[in-house]
Amino acid sequence: MSSRRQERRLAIEILFQADVTGTDGHAALEGWIASGREVPAFTRELVEGVTGHIDEIDRTVAAHSEGWTVDRMASVDRTVLRVATYELAFGGQVPVGAAIDEAVRAAKDLSTEDSGRFVNGILGKIARELNPNQT
Repeated sequence: MSSRRQERRLAIEILFQADVTGTDGHAALEGWIASGREVPAFTRELVEGVTGHIDEIDRTVAAHSEGWTVDRMASVDRTVLRVATYELAFGGQVPVGAAIDEAVRAAKDLSTEDSGRFVNGILGKIARELNPNQT
């Protein structure tokens, strides 16, 4: 049995693969499943959710990324931001603080220390806009 963190990391890995290869998230997910890899339900939900809302998610990230376009961001950072923004805007299952903490941890683990601060700043702005009473 895997943890939510592991399932979220797997979603990031699948969506990262889709991003760097220029494929659709659904296609990347299907490729993982077809290769016999286990993909938990929460991972599927995240990949499908991000893929289904990618334009809105990218607009939200761009609107809160002063001086950065989504395309200019490092692929790992962009992917982490997409997953966390999906959880903040559409997921509803995870507390705001937990979604941000998980994203910052993923950015630090998978990218750089500076990426953690970058992701935290953007997600903090998004969270304040989406949940003004919780921050």
